[in-house]
Amino acid sequence: MVATLYGSAFHLIVGGGARHLALYLLSGWIGFTLGQSLGGLLGISVLRMGQINFVAASLGALLALIAARIFSSERPSSARR
Repeated sequence: MVATLYGSAFHLIVGGGARHLALYLLSGWIGFTLGQSLGGLLGISVLRMGQINFVAASLGALLALIAARIFSSERPSSARR
């Protein structure tokens, strides 16, 4: 639920259509999972609630959302002659 909230909030902030919403939700889920796993491997235990390490998981979700935004943004086409 937290990862879904992150993806939805990111979409609300940066905007976009339904396609971007799906991308941000997926990115939030994947990033949250990877951050949680990496936090467990590195032994990061800041702000743990049960099995969830909110700092590592949230950082992973944020990085994944930013990466999704960067890679999905349209680039200006070069002037063709």
